[in-house]
Amino acid sequence: MVNLKLAFRALFRYPFVTTVAIVSLALGIGANAAIFSLFDRLLLRPLPVAEPDRLVNLAAPGPKTGYKSCGDAGGCDNVFSYPMFRDLQRAQTGFTGIAAHYAIGANLAYRGRTSSGGALLVSGSYFPVLGLQPALGRLLGSGDDRVVGEPRVVVLSHAYWQSRLGQNPNVLNGTLIVNGHTMTIVGVAPRGFDGTTLGSRADVFVPITTRWLMQAGGSRDPENRNDYWLYLFARLRSGVSIEQARTGINVPYRTLVSDVEAPLQSGMSDQMLARFKVKEVDLSPGSRGQSDWPRTARAPLVLLLGVSGLVLLIACANIANLLLARTVARADEMAVRLSIGASRRHLIMQLLAESCLLAAFGGLAGLLVAPWTLHLIQALLPAGEAATVPVQLDARTLLFAAALTLGTGLLFGLFPALHSTRIDLLSTLKGQAGQPSGSRGAARFRTSLVTAQIALSMTLLVLAGLFTKSLFNVSRVDLGQDIDQLATFGISPELNGYSPERSRILFERLEEELAALPGVTGVTASTVQLLSYSNSGSNVSVEGFQASPDVDTDSSMRNKIGPAFFRTLRIPLIAGREFTRADAHDTSKVAIVNQAFARNFNLGTEAVGTRMATGAGYPLDIEIVGLVQDAKYSEVKGEVPPQFFLPYRQDEELGAITFYLRTAVDPEQLLSAIPRTVAQLDPHLPVESARTMTDQVRNNVYVDWFISVLSAAFAVLATMLAAIGLYGVLAYTVAQRTRELGLRMALGAAPSRVRGMVLRQVGLMIVVGGLIGLASSVALGRAAEALLFELEGRDPIVLMVATVALTIVALGAGLVPAHRASRIDPMQALRY
Repeated sequence: MVNLKLAFRALFRYPFVTTVAIVSLALGIGANAAIFSLFDRLLLRPLPVAEPDRLVNLAAPGPKTGYKSCGDAGGCDNVFSYPMFRDLQRAQTGFTGIAAHYAIGANLAYRGRTSSGGALLVSGSYFPVLGLQPALGRLLGSGDDRVVGEPRVVVLSHAYWQSRLGQNPNVLNGTLIVNGHTMTIVGVAPRGFDGTTLGSRADVFVPITTRWLMQAGGSRDPENRNDYWLYLFARLRSGVSIEQARTGINVPYRTLVSDVEAPLQSGMSDQMLARFKVKEVDLSPGSRGQSDWPRTARAPLVLLLGVSGLVLLIACANIANLLLARTVARADEMAVRLSIGASRRHLIMQLLAESCLLAAFGGLAGLLVAPWTLHLIQALLPAGEAATVPVQLDARTLLFAAALTLGTGLLFGLFPALHSTRIDLLSTLKGQAGQPSGSRGAARFRTSLVTAQIALSMTLLVLAGLFTKSLFNVSRVDLGQDIDQLATFGISPELNGYSPERSRILFERLEEELAALPGVTGVTASTVQLLSYSNSGSNVSVEGFQASPDVDTDSSMRNKIGPAFFRTLRIPLIAGREFTRADAHDTSKVAIVNQAFARNFNLGTEAVGTRMATGAGYPLDIEIVGLVQDAKYSEVKGEVPPQFFLPYRQDEELGAITFYLRTAVDPEQLLSAIPRTVAQLDPHLPVESARTMTDQVRNNVYVDWFISVLSAAFAVLATMLAAIGLYGVLAYTVAQRTRELGLRMALGAAPSRVRGMVLRQVGLMIVVGGLIGLASSVALGRAAEALLFELEGRDPIVLMVATVALTIVALGAGLVPAHRASRIDPMQALRY
């Protein structure tokens, strides 16, 4: 039987060794638990709904003409029109129900307090299909989406109800103003449910039929079949497979596409129309909801999970070496136990209990390290993405940490336990051996462990170097604009019920107020926020450019901007002029284009004076009055697309805008003044995303920051652990060879020769481990090239720097034992 009391006493007989082991394990297990928590939440965990495995997502790949609105729930292949959703609802047979949803920004006002947040437009079937029950009141049902514009009711998310309304149970039947419209609160969603789109948290849920009340843009006609904006999912009937449901839903879908929607298409070639008519609905598992996050997050998280696992392996190798060294002092104990009748199996179990107890202490300490790691991860992510990072460890993560703890205890404890109980009883009891762990087998094993640690550390250092250099490459990207000394923020008065004309007046007044702030040297604005992954595209017609119906002319990105936009952002004007305040809605339409646009439409340097139009078949009523240098639009790492700019004062549906302020002082100082300035004009209008443009750019490449910082941190930790392991093995080896080294020195060996003997051992381990690590790092680097920017996975500079760094650290760890060996007193050593 295992004696836990004895195991506890044995551990703390050597407090220093035990403390080092616990700290090493805490760092390794804590880091792994944190990364697994993130991995589980983003890639593994199903929605907190009834029977999530029966949910399927619907997609509609194929040609789409008209207006497309795509969001975090997926690409434009996934969206349907509102009439098609209703048709499929009526025609489906393989599902218990089909639900629709679409996320929008929302200004939410409760009892005079306004905040910006997110609303999810949902069909009446949304909550029934998910099988959810309310935390308070009721959820939306089939009777809540029958009439366009009605009913004006809202369900609160549990998180919003708790954080903003104090979890007040008396909110039922109260009013909440959503985007300027008074809605009656009818219920609160269950705890932990924030919507079906990972990475997009809904504060409130409103009927899908209110879309035409509270969101500008898109078609104003609910029956427009060329307005694609809805994401659909469904629940399979019991006993129906995905394939059966796919076959069943495509029967009515093909009829609807061919007989109803195909005749509505115009401007299509025969080939494209033929592809349109054979479109089919695609089904995919929907247990984890609908989101682009799993696709973008999988590679970074798999990489980081592997990296944290390597760190834990290095920690385990260290502890295995420590336990092997500790068995020297316990050789007599093991011999006595075996001689009085204890079985080897019993002793192995007792030693494994000690190692598992040590792992348990490390695991408990790791539960303190994991939240700290998650807080670090949160700090590296933008606010929206950081909200999805779980700071609290849930049951699944605790179970993973427990399994990892048990596994590590067995991993680093098994060989020392087997080795320490395989001894020669007679010689040990006579005191002639006394050092079973100093045997050649144990020595080779310890050396192999340290060599493996060096190899793993080399791999992690190379990976960290690759991602660091990739981040450096990202930081050197020419943005085509000067982001220093710039602050930015957005406002959406349309969400507070402003008309376009009233919004335009507010924007113009706000420009004047912002320009009057101390230190502000320039103010401008745009409807599409720069470098934020926001896009607004349109197909265009350009004077003198002929395109067939199948030629892609809708790749041009559009932005509506204010006066002095290019001067404020310091984007060079090549020809023509900038917009002025005189370019208003009652004047001739004008545009400015970038170099990519001029190249795309064969305008060359003579773009100024050319006429264009947005859309096909419309009069060429827009005159190009300026040509500007290419500048990044939505992505720092993306190619500069063809862009055309229009004056926002000529926009007839103006409702939201982003401002840019250039300042002679630190732009951080302006961030506190911006909300006060906005509040002077409208105290109920929340300020959105107020930050410096430097932070905006950093948020745009947060994945690069995230991987680089964490991989570098893990690499440094791994290298430190490997150095500790190397030092421990060398120090132990010197202690074991004290008599031999003393004899050599007594016979005339110089101290430098003794130092060289120890350092040669270090060099051999560095060479072998380094070569193995370099080979594995090159292979992993090639696999990670998709995450690198303008860099190959076998970059010679990174390989060289990692090799030099690891060599310096390893030699540093070996110098102290080597120096100690060279100072051995021969007379004392011979008596050792």
